[in-house]
Amino acid sequence: MTHHRINTVLAALVVLAGFFFGLGFLLDPQGSAAGFGIDPWPEGNGYFVVKGVRDLAYGLTALVLLVLKHRRALGWVVLADAVIPVGDCVAVVTNGGTVAYALAVHGSAAVLVLLTAASLLWETRKR
Repeated sequence: MTHHRINTVLAALVVLAGFFFGLGFLLDPQGSAAGFGIDPWPEGNGYFVVKGVRDLAYGLTALVLLVLKHRRALGWVVLADAVIPVGDCVAVVTNGGTVAYALAVHGSAAVLVLLTAASLLWETRKR
């Protein structure tokens, strides 16, 4: 499998994750909140909508760049959006969740996103 193809698969996983988590918070907010790592989740469904829309927007942005084959821009966007799982990890730790859970769920997502960004940027570097 070529580096280009591996990156395409990784980028598609990043897009699908954005859609999965975004739609999860919009369609099953209580179920998705239970798996986030903060217990109890803040009151009100507004948080769920914000989280869902944020993740959908990230997934859509990555999808547009992937479909248009703007791989270098995709690498930079994925790198910038690594802030999301890092922020989620910090949010879990600072709001009653365990460090182990935060790192296992959100930390691993951050590592995947950062590795994907690095691989995309490495693929598209100027020689």
